[in-house]
Amino acid sequence: MQSSAHTADGAENLPRLAGHFASLEVQNHAARLGMWLFLATEILLFAGLFVCYGCYRFLYPEAWAAGSRSLDLTMGTVNTIVLITSSLTAALAVHYAKEGENKKVGVMFALTLLMAVGFLVIKYFEYAHKFHIGTLPGRYYHYEGIQVTGIPLYFTVYFCSTALHAFHVVIGMAVLSVAMVRAFRKKDFGPKNYTMVELGSMYWHLVDLVWIFLFPMLYLV
Repeated sequence: MQSSAHTADGAENLPRLAGHFASLEVQNHAARLGMWLFLATEILLFAGLFVCYGCYRFLYPEAWAAGSRSLDLTMGTVNTIVLITSSLTAALAVHYAKEGENKKVGVMFALTLLMAVGFLVIKYFEYAHKFHIGTLPGRYYHYEGIQVTGIPLYFTVYFCSTALHAFHVVIGMAVLSVAMVRAFRKKDFGPKNYTMVELGSMYWHLVDLVWIFLFPMLYLV
């Protein structure tokens, strides 16, 4: 059964209690635990890529250094700043959700999504340049600008890791979009119902954290 209490800023709805939970506190705790377990599996996924990165960098240090110098450091730096700032707005969304200020929650998520779009646009231009010069892995690779043993492996790791990260950015955008719509239309986040905002922000922080590792590993070798 769902109940609600209205405030001046909107509605502070209590979340729907599933029948197999004894209370809302237990339900929220289970949701947070489930998200932490999910984030742990995501970390393991990227950890596998990081292990491959470490092995190949050890085997081909010259290729890794040369490949890193071929990347656009300015674009990578701007993207890093954009994602770190988006983490701030996502965290502020949680803060405002706890206060029941749904309009501000929506605005913070809108800013987060705007920065996410900016990140993907910059990444698109980076990819377009890489496609043009022929660094796409496999049979499409024909780049002759760097003649060092192992350089195709560097670009393989680069595309695999950044494409997987971009995929997670898109997933995070979908989750935050749903929360933003709920904040603007239903206005149902409040002190007793902010779990969705919190979990969405947790996922977004993971996306940012992964990029904080990828940036120095790929751009600052």
